[in-house]
Amino acid sequence: MIDKKKDKSKTQTKLKRKRKTYISENAKAYILSTFNNTIINITDNEGNTLTWSSAGTSGFKGTKKGTPFAAQMTASAVGKKALDMGIKQIVVFVNGPGPGRETAIRGLQGVGLTIISIKDVTPLPHNGCRPPKLRRV
Repeated sequence: MIDKKKDKSKTQTKLKRKRKTYISENAKAYILSTFNNTIINITDNEGNTLTWSSAGTSGFKGTKKGTPFAAQMTASAVGKKALDMGIKQIVVFVNGPGPGRETAIRGLQGVGLTIISIKDVTPLPHNGCRPPKLRRV
């Protein structure tokens, strides 16, 4: 009979990082809204990431990640984390043409964060690259 002993050296202890309360009450929220996903990143005024989330990390898969409901749930999850850090006011920068633009802003506001300003930073070409030639069928 083989004696199976538990090796105590192989047991792992997970260390849980404690989120520190942030000193400043102001932060910046960057919303990247594409047709397939919505990513929300909250940074301090220097640009260091405090918390982030996407529709995929919120539990949505496939084409459901691109829906406005997924963007709202993602924004509320990030907003709760930001409130736990002590952030009260945010400046919102929206990037991309996706369907979750407005609902993500409403989700941040619904959690209790005060939105100071909203700015659209979607890059638009000023007659940039030449379009491909027309397709003849």
